[in-house]
Amino acid sequence: MVENRWDAIIVGGGPAGLSAALMLGRSRRRVLVIDAGSPRNRFAAHMHGVLGQEGVPPERLLERGRAEAAGYGVEFADGAVERVEREPGGLRVVTEDGTPRSSRALIAATGLSDELPEIPGLAERWGTSVLHCPYCHGWEVRDQRLGVLTTSPIGLHQVELVRQWSDRVTVFAAGLGEVAPETERRLRARGIVLETASVAEIVGEGTAVSAVRLDDGRESPVDAIFTVGMPRPHEDFLAPLGLARDDTPFGSFVAVDAAGRTSDDRIWAIGNVVNPAANVPMSIGAGSFAGAAVNAALVSWDFDAAERHEEPEPRVAPVDFWEERYAGSGPVWSGEVNRVLADVAGALTPGRALDLGCGEGADVIWLARNGWEATGVDISPTAIGRAAVAADRAGLGPDRARFLVSDLTTMPDGAYELVSASFLQSPVDLPREDILREAKARVASGGHLLITSHASAPPGSDMSHGHRHRFPTPELELEHLEPDPREWEVVLAETRSREATAPDGEPTVLEDAVVLIRRI
Repeated sequence: MVENRWDAIIVGGGPAGLSAALMLGRSRRRVLVIDAGSPRNRFAAHMHGVLGQEGVPPERLLERGRAEAAGYGVEFADGAVERVEREPGGLRVVTEDGTPRSSRALIAATGLSDELPEIPGLAERWGTSVLHCPYCHGWEVRDQRLGVLTTSPIGLHQVELVRQWSDRVTVFAAGLGEVAPETERRLRARGIVLETASVAEIVGEGTAVSAVRLDDGRESPVDAIFTVGMPRPHEDFLAPLGLARDDTPFGSFVAVDAAGRTSDDRIWAIGNVVNPAANVPMSIGAGSFAGAAVNAALVSWDFDAAERHEEPEPRVAPVDFWEERYAGSGPVWSGEVNRVLADVAGALTPGRALDLGCGEGADVIWLARNGWEATGVDISPTAIGRAAVAADRAGLGPDRARFLVSDLTTMPDGAYELVSASFLQSPVDLPREDILREAKARVASGGHLLITSHASAPPGSDMSHGHRHRFPTPELELEHLEPDPREWEVVLAETRSREATAPDGEPTVLEDAVVLIRRI
């Protein structure tokens, strides 16, 4: 039951995502990067125009970026995200394998795919002799015969750019539609050849291109082709959230502010998923800026919580918290059974009993002494060890009282005449409702489920701050359990007072919420 709450989940492990991860890791944030492993520039052998990384293969930058982020505690998971859902205080991120994760913030850095025209020979040469960006690849093909395959009127800008790298440029202009006379004059003034026939095929050996074959059978010799595909951002997992959008000449994209923040205060989007023109340096910069912006938001939320006298988001795994609680002190057990359990179980016919969160075994030992075949389950190995020793000293063998270490989400098989959970409440996150629903499923026909909870914070406890759901009313407890009235009878749903002694030795009164239901 490892704590599965992240400060930030970053979807996408390209330059933008890794840059954001590095910033957040250095900010001492708990960060997970989920990466499908398909960066946009994976078709290119080398990066260019990246200061300090000139000519470096793209995968080498990613390897080094991962290692740098991991050095600051950033964790990684392979896979793709299927959907993102809003939940109280954050987001629920579900990957395609069905794994759910919770996060306070999310950064989408999933990039895009370039949808190329369906021209034979074009897609298989993408990134080698069919190129996208003259700033990235123009130097390597300078002074060669360059073709520009237009797919829309936007391609006219690319035509003029490419002319900077060579004076032998042919524009295949069918994608421009009808070319205005003034446009044609402008292109010819710089020596650009205008070819209006449609392109039928890209010709060449292997990944090299040698010519463009037109639909009238003619071939135009070229050494490289520049073209712009239709950008398809990888954003389907965000679609159900209804984020605001921007319409651009390249299509519709999620709308973001200067830091990459979307219309949802907990979601950022950076890199090519929102900007198809962003190259590697721009994506790195956007990631760095967004990482700092996310940390600033988390800082603000933490201060807001402190002002409301709430705890910051818990960071400790329940198993670690409770093991430290028991192992870091002497015995916690007072030697007394829980009064509610004694009252309820004392009126029942003994059978099999299961006690969840049994601690050092007080209730299990009482049940075994009173004729029950009792099993105790707890998250702390130290607590279970002490419970087993106490049972042995009481002369109770494992046939009467046995104890198991479990994260509580996994329970012993079988049906029980009594399933009990006393004060199953935690200062750190615990899937309590899921555990209690599973406990309900373990109740035998005619058996009982007994839940006793703190109705308010015990004096001096570290549970006195935080979320209200840690102290449920009996009504809320039943709402979470959802007992079908055709299958369950509500026997008790009440709040009881009891006298106790506070940690400072002073007498006090505690309020317990008690729920007892019976499977019909």
